[in-house]
Amino acid sequence: MNPDVFFSLAERLQSHLSGSEILFCNLSGEVSDFVRLNRGRIRQAGSVQAGGLGLTLIDGARQADAGCDLTGDPDMDLARARHLLERLRERLTFLPEDPYLSYSTEASEGLADMGGEPPPAEEAIAMLVEAAEGLDLVGLWASGEIHEGLASSIGHRRWHRSRSFHLDWSGYRGGDKALKSSYGGAHWDPDRLREKLQAMRDGLEVMSRPSRTIQPGRYRAYLAPAAVEELMGMLAWGGFDLKGHKTHQTPLLKLVRGERVLSPALSIREDHARGLTPDFTPEGFLKPSSVTLIEGGAFAACLVDARAGKEYGETVNAASESPESLSLDPGELPQAEVLARLETGLWIGNLWYGNWSDMNDCRITGMTRFGTFWVEGGEIVAPVEAMRFDDSLYHLLGDRLEGLTRERERLLSSDTYEGRSSASALLPGILVSGIDLAL
Repeated sequence: MNPDVFFSLAERLQSHLSGSEILFCNLSGEVSDFVRLNRGRIRQAGSVQAGGLGLTLIDGARQADAGCDLTGDPDMDLARARHLLERLRERLTFLPEDPYLSYSTEASEGLADMGGEPPPAEEAIAMLVEAAEGLDLVGLWASGEIHEGLASSIGHRRWHRSRSFHLDWSGYRGGDKALKSSYGGAHWDPDRLREKLQAMRDGLEVMSRPSRTIQPGRYRAYLAPAAVEELMGMLAWGGFDLKGHKTHQTPLLKLVRGERVLSPALSIREDHARGLTPDFTPEGFLKPSSVTLIEGGAFAACLVDARAGKEYGETVNAASESPESLSLDPGELPQAEVLARLETGLWIGNLWYGNWSDMNDCRITGMTRFGTFWVEGGEIVAPVEAMRFDDSLYHLLGDRLEGLTRERERLLSSDTYEGRSSASALLPGILVSGIDLAL
């Protein structure tokens, strides 16, 4: 599917509208390569070409929506879409008026092409297999194009194409010893892949040493970007959506009220312009290039989708109530000095199974699991048995936050439930004076 074909389909479909009907057509599709690896060898490979059409029919204050798969044959796709339109028209007469129906009445046009040129899957995987020789590596490669389009009878004509790759893998040492890593983005760098594989080899060598068992308590710690991603994922779970704030259900309620604070070094943004997601919403609203969520530790703004914007009279600035292109500002701590600054404590590569333990206090719990090491005298000395942490983000991102790294890592979502996700995060590592381990 390309923009000309999609816009032509939408125009042909709109010619079948009657009366005061308004139609929004949203396209989502991908052309992706997938490779599954086990023990450093290819076990499964394939390609996916898929497209789906979503229709929203509006008449007055009523709306109905549905979707169908696309075949790539213009006449067949039009027939499917016309049948869907007729079903929506039948349904619409039985639906109540929607008080929060919201869509852009200002027509706009735009074509965007994000990302670089991912390498052919066979070339990248051949390089990976060679560089990972001797590692018991298991993982998944995904690369290619993601297409999203919008066309409406009001006059919206927007198209977004993003190109990226993502490699998500683990290295297995034996028993319960393993490390997890990932590499993704828009621009392929073989040297970066080799660096990550060498870091995994070094980590697995440490994993071969006897594990250190530590007692519950508070420990000085460095959290790598992948671990910070788990914290940000929890914070995004109700932390920034307008409705959650208006109904006082946000975990950041005490921050908004001024009862708790975050570190003045902390600034969080939704960087639409940096990410791989479209600059428009399914309802036709245009997103700003960036939305500052936390500025200098203080709450700045909410994410406002179309329905919440209508309900609370706010300007729409996002397609979703959760961040899709989240960015945490860097700090002044050089990555090369992390271990020396940590001195003695925990180096935490990943956090797992995060959940709220006390949402009112922004307290979360989860596991350290793989990739946690004990550090003494600025040197990694031993792996640490999996521990459960239970701590408040008001501490980890507040009074115990000592520094953020200058370097940041771009982490792409590996979700493929309804197609490849275009969500991403740009995150530094963080150094904290303490993280509470419960058991």
